[in-house]
Amino acid sequence: MGLKGSPCSVLALLVSGAAMASGCGGPGFDPSAPPVTEGDWYRPALDVTWQWQLTGTPNTSYDAEIYDLDLFETDTAVIEGLHAEGRRVLCYFSAGSAEDWRPDYDRFSRADRGYKLDGWAGERWLDIRSEDVLAVMLDRLDLAVDKGCDGVEPDNMQAFEERTGFRLTADDQLGWNKRIANEAHLRGLTVALKNDGPQAAQLVDHFDLDLNEECHQYGECGQLEPFIDAGKPVLNAEYPGSLAAAEAARARVCQAAATARTRTLLLPLDLDDAFRIACDG
Repeated sequence: MGLKGSPCSVLALLVSGAAMASGCGGPGFDPSAPPVTEGDWYRPALDVTWQWQLTGTPNTSYDAEIYDLDLFETDTAVIEGLHAEGRRVLCYFSAGSAEDWRPDYDRFSRADRGYKLDGWAGERWLDIRSEDVLAVMLDRLDLAVDKGCDGVEPDNMQAFEERTGFRLTADDQLGWNKRIANEAHLRGLTVALKNDGPQAAQLVDHFDLDLNEECHQYGECGQLEPFIDAGKPVLNAEYPGSLAAAEAARARVCQAAATARTRTLLLPLDLDDAFRIACDG
């Protein structure tokens, strides 16, 4: 059963009043924290259509209900324009890593920055047990509200499975992910669970949808069935490497997507709109 109540009063029932200084949800990262379920945020349907672009000038010409765009790089005017066309906007940010090109990078202490992310220059894992790291993420959620985002896509939510430089446990990850989700909902934001398939069943009540990368490629879509069973969409991106490879893989991937009921796009790894094949229109 979820909690009910007005925004910052809901999780306040779980913590002391003095603790509220660290965010609507109070301090700490409780792996057993109940979900915030009452609120006026957008809840996408199973058959939602979507577009994902994180680099370059956003191409807003697709007939998709959801556009997933970068929180920092996307102008408010682009979000307003999409709203005028009846679209919804998820705003991407990394909730588990520090990217040295972001304007708030210097707020992460050296102690909270861990090992480099393999294959991603300028990016380091963060200690998701840190209240200082949480403070930055809460401000990012507030920025999403200020810019008019309908929801957020917090990335790198599976740090406990990675070589981060910290001794993170599965419970650490559950506590962090649930805290981020509840804080998003308390601000009226939709929130997507990014990857973290092994914990999907434990997190489905806290998140409104799942956004996965290459679950068909790696045979991991079955982990995400709790979202489908709950009537929440699974957005999936496959990275075939080129438009030609995407065209060649279209029939096979889209058949698998239909079977698994994922909302699958074939996209470039850079997410720069160089090509796009949608299995669902």
